[in-house]
Amino acid sequence: ISGGQAGADIAGIDATIANNFPYGGWVPKGRRTEDGPLPDKYQLQEMPTTSYPKRTERNVLNSDGTVIFTHGRLSGGSGLTRDLAEKHGKPWLHLNMGEYSVQEAVEKLRSWVEEKGIEVLNVAGRSASKDPDIYSVTYRVISGLLNKGG
Repeated sequence: ISGGQAGADIAGIDATIANNFPYGGWVPKGRRTEDGPLPDKYQLQEMPTTSYPKRTERNVLNSDGTVIFTHGRLSGGSGLTRDLAEKHGKPWLHLNMGEYSVQEAVEKLRSWVEEKGIEVLNVAGRSASKDPDIYSVTYRVISGLLNKGG
């Protein structure tokens, strides 16, 4: 699942669709993203509020664990995602893609998912406006995880 924001969120959904896996998640009222309304082709549920933090919390709660993709430290919405996972006792994993190759990140994520028994994974991270390269690496890592071969 994801919140549908441009960047890591939508990369996770796109990789899931491309690999024929079920997906879902919550988006703010009006299907709000930094690029305008999320296209209707994405079957995500709309929150009764336009609040990004409330959307983030709902996705944390509706998943077994959250992976957060960044290039660098956690801050802003990515930091909030970590804080909400901790608040609700949900496992979370930060993948700083400045420190890992795509293959290393796939292996780390796969091990973590297996260790924690994650069935519903919340994919979160930087938005495209804050990190133009986050979509590509997130897409490749999630595809690698779903392909089982990396």
